[in-house]
Amino acid sequence: MPHNASAVSDDEQGMLGRLSDLIAKARKAGADAADAIVVNGVSLSHAQRLGKIEKLERSEGSDLGLRVFVGRRQAIVSSSDMSPAALGELVERAVAMARTVPEDPYCGLADPDRIFRGPVPDLEICDAREPAPELLIERASKAEDAARAVAGVTNSEGAEAGWGQTRVALAASNGFAGAYAVSRQSVGVAVLAGEGTGMERDYEFSSAVFSEDLDDPAAVGHAAGERAVKRLKPRKVGTQKVPVVFDPRVSNGLLRHLAGAINGSAIARGTSFLKDSMGKRILPAALSIIDEPHRKRGMASKPFDAEGIANDRIALVEDGVLKSWVMDLRSARQLGLETTGRASRGTSGPPSPSTTNLYLPAGGVTRDALLADIKSGFYVNELMGFGVNAITGDYSRGASGFWIENGEIAYPVSEVTIAGNLKDMFLNMLPADDLEFRYGVNAPTVRVDGLTIAGN
Repeated sequence: MPHNASAVSDDEQGMLGRLSDLIAKARKAGADAADAIVVNGVSLSHAQRLGKIEKLERSEGSDLGLRVFVGRRQAIVSSSDMSPAALGELVERAVAMARTVPEDPYCGLADPDRIFRGPVPDLEICDAREPAPELLIERASKAEDAARAVAGVTNSEGAEAGWGQTRVALAASNGFAGAYAVSRQSVGVAVLAGEGTGMERDYEFSSAVFSEDLDDPAAVGHAAGERAVKRLKPRKVGTQKVPVVFDPRVSNGLLRHLAGAINGSAIARGTSFLKDSMGKRILPAALSIIDEPHRKRGMASKPFDAEGIANDRIALVEDGVLKSWVMDLRSARQLGLETTGRASRGTSGPPSPSTTNLYLPAGGVTRDALLADIKSGFYVNELMGFGVNAITGDYSRGASGFWIENGEIAYPVSEVTIAGNLKDMFLNMLPADDLEFRYGVNAPTVRVDGLTIAGN
């Protein structure tokens, strides 16, 4: 019998039973090995604009994915039809496909002695209490009303509030079986300030696992309104090389670029500008980058990875030195290494490496201190486009924000481009002490000196 990786609910036990039966059918149909995943989701969402309801929806869905192996060949099929007849056809189709596709010497399940066997930590990642629709309407209304009450706000793009719960069950013929549930709550609003061609837009939102951890909707709305008003009458700046300070809502993008550059699949393909950097310094000496899948109430927490492997906390970068790639089983095998338990997957594709709760720990200075010695610089709080070359590290993105003069925020700036190279940017990162865990990837305010600002 498969080993259950956690104490599961009756619903999850039923999901695991269905997967176990499906895997048994796949083996009987000729598969040498198989794994399967089922994802059940329910969501409730509300949207309004100018106080009028535009959407109030509740949806439920279930998707199943089956992966089978015939020798070193694998095939993946998925379905939302859970009837016995449909699942029988799914098995036959998967095995037939696996017999015809090319061999992949790196595919395959984990060895039985590598699968996660608990105990499962209490991650507090599911608030199973479905909110009443009236509560979502109230949250969105409070956010939009507070945003529109800010002097200078002239219109609204709308407010939204939502809740969702997802149950995931995973089983494999190597003996692994486990399930868990996650939930999300959210509220957000976007508004416009100014008139005519001088209008500016901004937004604010809050998301959390538990209802009580959401920011006050009125505070969310007020922040959105203030952000929009502060962007009015932006100026242009000339091309120059200056320090750039990344606001926390965009600084996490730097970590996303780093995670992509140390992704095991990219390293195995040789398509990363950091492919030769293992054991070398890529950040300033005092900085580390942490991936923490077991963070309580974390937005990307999970008890095990998508291949049934333990996924402990790791320092990808420690004291500035690159210590680990982000790997699943396949990329680890390609690199001749052990997986770091960082596989993720959906129902229609194979596992791939991905981070969980990735963050740059807080620095030792305040945001104001970070700005204090900047005579001229750029404080960016919005980035546009995706001008990053994964092979060379060249970085070029459209941006807007505020100009810094003599250590102070001076005036709004728009239509500029930030350019540099990520290798140099990483080595010049200086974090403030204002880290908050709001997303799956989090960073404090970050200063990077020596970037080129291309303006008018």
